[in-house]
Amino acid sequence: MAPSAEAPAAAECDTTEADLRSYAPSRESGAALQRIRKADRLVVGVSADTLLMGSRDPETNKIEGFDIDVADRIADEIGVPLQLRVISAADRIPLLESGDIDLVVRNMTINCSRWKEVAFSAEYYHSGQKVLLRSDLAADYSGPADLAGVKVCAPAGTTSIDNIQAKEPEADAEAAENHTGCLVRFQQGEVDAITGDDVVLAGLAAQDPYAVVPNQAAFTDEPYGVAANLDDVDLVRFVNAVLVEMRSEGSWRRSYGRWLEPYLGAPDASNPPTARYGR
Repeated sequence: MAPSAEAPAAAECDTTEADLRSYAPSRESGAALQRIRKADRLVVGVSADTLLMGSRDPETNKIEGFDIDVADRIADEIGVPLQLRVISAADRIPLLESGDIDLVVRNMTINCSRWKEVAFSAEYYHSGQKVLLRSDLAADYSGPADLAGVKVCAPAGTTSIDNIQAKEPEADAEAAENHTGCLVRFQQGEVDAITGDDVVLAGLAAQDPYAVVPNQAAFTDEPYGVAANLDDVDLVRFVNAVLVEMRSEGSWRRSYGRWLEPYLGAPDASNPPTARYGR
């Protein structure tokens, strides 16, 4: 199963560090938490085909991954069963606005434009665009400048292609319908590299022994947050309190170690992210 990836929504404003600020952590119960406890379930929108973040195990039929660990922990701390709802990227904001789901934990990037429609937790994972290469090329890779003359695949219509061409104009950018298509082309020898968010590339590397994500600096910033309805501030504060605990007592690190570290290596200084508050 290949991981899914969608182009990030174009922000209609300039996202700054101030946009990463969320609400101060609190376990005080408000209207949203009371609603969830009365319903006796936390409904969370997730992916079922983003390998290592949220994907369905074909043997157990259970959805699992780093994002699912976060959702599980939030439900446990609220004290209600977790109900996962598989959604597309396009579903995320409409379903939060309609109240059909309580939270989204689906590798969703925080930006200033989305803050007008939903409320975000503090950043829980810092992703960014990187490059996956054939193992023989990966050993000498140090950055996009090494991609001159290399065939690099990214989904058509995404910013990933533009980003890689801006970093190395001599890279031979090739388009596929999605990252699944890129992986097929990689395995058929039609391209030598794939670019995208590091968690997407980790999922691809998990499926091909000749695919490697070498140690490298990301050349975009993709801060992932847990999203909620704009009015559910008490729920966001509660999520932030849970994220503080996950960072401090080691469960964030254990989850990263299980799902992402085998393919991305140990987390760098950007992970786990430093929480920012002040709204």
